[in-house]
This record gives sequence, structure tokens and C-alpha cells, in this order.
Amino acid sequence: MIAPVAILAGGLATRLRPITETIPKSLVDVCGEPFIAHQLKLLRSNGIDDVVLCVGYRGEQIAQVVGLGTAFGLRVRYAFDGEQLLGTGGAVRRALGMLGDEFFVLYGDSYLPCDYQAVLSSFRASGKLSLMTVYRNEGQYDTSNVHYDAGMIRRYDKSARSPAMRHIDYGLGVFRREAFADLPDGSRLDLATLYQTLLAKGQLAGYEVPERFFEIGSVAGLEEFRLLMETKRVAES
Repeated sequence: MIAPVAILAGGLATRLRPITETIPKSLVDVCGEPFIAHQLKLLRSNGIDDVVLCVGYRGEQIAQVVGLGTAFGLRVRYAFDGEQLLGTGGAVRRALGMLGDEFFVLYGDSYLPCDYQAVLSSFRASGKLSLMTVYRNEGQYDTSNVHYDAGMIRRYDKSARSPAMRHIDYGLGVFRREAFADLPDGSRLDLATLYQTLLAKGQLAGYEVPERFFEIGSVAGLEEFRLLMETKRVAES
């Protein structure tokens, strides 16, 4: 059975302004459809049918467009940040009641064309509380931040890099709800910090994916993703 997915779509998207001054990043147009439509279609093609959108900035606009997810063959529910921004980890903590015992987490600006079932199977086989997918990036698409060796994450740090870091956090994680047990509801925490804590406890598995990631967090990333979708549309026509 495939697990539900939490999509972190509550950010302010400052790097995409002025595009995102009136709309959230998830609704930025890509080839005639909002970015989130491409995300949801990809998840559905991987057998996923249950999505929780963790929203904040202009989240009501996302809810108006996506609704209950029926148009995508999904069940979609919403967890709103509220007055205080909770960070990526805090947003997931708020949504735990909708996510069950195990779930995927991905970012609202990421398009990740990998094998989600294979990722989930690896997580279950690991017996750990969490799993981070990694990609051998070699500094190509963003700054590499993971030392991954012999199937294990040795080090993960976004600020203190080392030459051994040839991989990058791909943007797709899997968690058991117990991973968030020590995080009080309503408190602020970034997912990166939680990953580091779990790694220190020996509770973070790693899984290398061969497919590169795409993101729309920057203008350059958005244009690259648009080119991908245009090429895909031509190939399918």
C-alpha cells in the first residue's frame, strides 16, 4: 500500500517576486497549468491517492484551485500554518493527524520524477524512523550537501559543506510519525534540523535515486521546468 504525501506549500516565495506577489508559488503558471497540477499528476501516476497540503502564504488560493483533489483522482486535505509560521518541520507536525503512521514529505516547489514505491520499500526495509532520498549531484544543479557512501548518509549539512559531499538532498523524505514525537505542536522547526537530529540518533536511512530533480524556487529553475514540460508535451502529441 502506498503512503500519503505531505506537500510543504506554505513558503513566501520571495525569490520569484514579482510573480508571487499576488499568488502562491504552487499556482505559478507552467504551460497553461498551475505548477501544483503537474505535481499532483506526477504523484497520481505513481499510485499515490492521498495528499495533505501544508499551506500558509495565500493558501486559500491553492484550496480554491485544487479543491478536494477530485479532478486529479486524489483525496486532498489542507493543514494551515495559522498566524505563526511553523517552518517545514513544524508544518508537518501540525498535519500529523491526517497523515497516519508513515508518509512521504516533499516540497511545494519540487518536481521529483522518481520511483516512489521503490523509495517507500527501501524505507520500510530500513526499519528506521526516516529516509532521505539523495541524488549524485556533483554540485551541478545546486550545492551538494550530503556525504553518502555505501548506501548510508554519513553527513548532511546545508551550511558546512565538505569535499566528500557529492550528493544532494533530493527533496523527498519518508517518515514514521514517531520521528516528530519530541516536537511540540505549534513550535517552529525546519525539516533540515530534524533530519540532522535523526541522523545523529542513527534513525535516518538513505536512498539514491537516478533521476534528477526539478524545482521552481528560482526564476532559472522555473524556466528550466517550463522547458521540460514543453518538451514532454511535444513528445506526447
